Amino acid sequence: MIPPPRQSFPRFCAEVCGLEDAAVLLSHGGFCSSQALDLILEKMKASGFDFSQVVALSGAGQQHGSVYWKTGASLVLSSLSPALPLHQQLQACFSISDCPIWMDSSTTAQCRQLEAAVGGARALSCLTGSRAYERFTGNQIAKLFQQNPEAYSHSERISLVSSFAASLFLGGYSPIDYSDGSGMNLLKIQEKVWSQACLGACAPRLEEKLGSPVPSCSVVGAISSYYVQRYGFPPACKVVAFTGDNPASLAGMRLEEGDIAVSLGTSDTLFLWLQEPTPALEGHIFCNPVDVQHYMALLCFKNGSLMREKIRDESASGSWNKFSKALQSTEMGNKGNLGFYFDVMEITPGIMGRHRFNAENIEVSAFPGDVEIRALIEGQFMAKRIHAEGLGYRVMPKTKILATGGASHNKDILQVLADVFGAPVYVIDTTSSACVGSAYRAFHGLAGGTGVAFSEVVKSAPHPSLAATPSPGASQVYEALLPRYAQLEQRILSQAWGPLE
Repeated sequence: MIPPPRQSFPRFCAEVCGLEDAAVLLSHGGFCSSQALDLILEKMKASGFDFSQVVALSGAGQQHGSVYWKTGASLVLSSLSPALPLHQQLQACFSISDCPIWMDSSTTAQCRQLEAAVGGARALSCLTGSRAYERFTGNQIAKLFQQNPEAYSHSERISLVSSFAASLFLGGYSPIDYSDGSGMNLLKIQEKVWSQACLGACAPRLEEKLGSPVPSCSVVGAISSYYVQRYGFPPACKVVAFTGDNPASLAGMRLEEGDIAVSLGTSDTLFLWLQEPTPALEGHIFCNPVDVQHYMALLCFKNGSLMREKIRDESASGSWNKFSKALQSTEMGNKGNLGFYFDVMEITPGIMGRHRFNAENIEVSAFPGDVEIRALIEGQFMAKRIHAEGLGYRVMPKTKILATGGASHNKDILQVLADVFGAPVYVIDTTSSACVGSAYRAFHGLAGGTGVAFSEVVKSAPHPSLAATPSPGASQVYEALLPRYAQLEQRILSQAWGPLE
């Protein structure tokens, strides 16, 4: 689908939905979302878009958000009148008007209750792919049940944002897909069924309100007659299960087994394709959206581009050219000098502050400018490799690293990335990658889903461009440095938080 211009959304949220500041809103409403879909489709219709050519569709929604359908809503969904906009017919279909989204962090008590119910944070991670997180849907549902039991009891169905959007196109409740369902602290990622222990810890009768999860490439039905009559979609148009924005981005970037995508933005994010995951207390493991037998993982690092810019300003006079020359003039391994740079509290790992160590593992107060720059970049990428391997990732002979984001334009930074991981680095245009991934997934579902390799479906898509290959001798340098970096990280953590489990 084609979204309306970005600048129209703040005005839409303020004027149509009555929301003063969409940027800081910690909730969303099904009614408001249905108005947004009306807006998109009407704009497309006015532009002359030929809906009759759409043979399949899929989509993506922000992960973890939820929508609560009121008892009787399914009847309304299945009998929509093409003479009226969607939102006018659905305005009484939701048991709560403001639904939680990923920014909501008000469920710490429910997180602790869920972890206690299954034997602790590590046990929950092994079961569902993540320890309890406040934004994860199961904990949000538990809070609703505890604080507003009447609204919970009047909800006949609970959707994720993704399955909610698919339901609008189906004219009936769409199942939650495995991949987005992995971001709820409720799905057993190995068996791909709801965990009875987790369901019971969150709310009663929850399984019947969620429905059974399905593979992410499933065709969940044909498009509702509402869209056939109002917009001209063909009656045979298939709806493929919608998924979360991060899984859809993995599809959009066309990762394959052993690949890793590194988004080098304000925060740095790693997308990993895993065959044998190792759940941990950090990061997230989800079911893979394009291969039902495999998994994906996400790792987020807060100190990304803003930290690189700070060191550029301090050590390279604010010049990226001087920053690059420092990387070129210093040798791989930085003569054993290692640095940790966390000006804001880091997620992976939970450390704040700057820590520099010389080749003898003695902490020092400062490095020369060029050493500081290489210590920052090498340290950032060594941390990413160490924590990726902690989730079960292994560099393979066919591994590709796909780099995106602002820093992916700096060839010298990408050279360090290739050297540390020992794999070639490619750059790819990931503008609207979740949108592109949804189109790929629709094609995949139409082509046969689990019976057809996703790579076959997207083989004619544009290939990424090679940006850097590992330097000779890089593997020997970093195979020696990586264990040192990991040990020093643990030392810092122990000093900050005490002995780790």
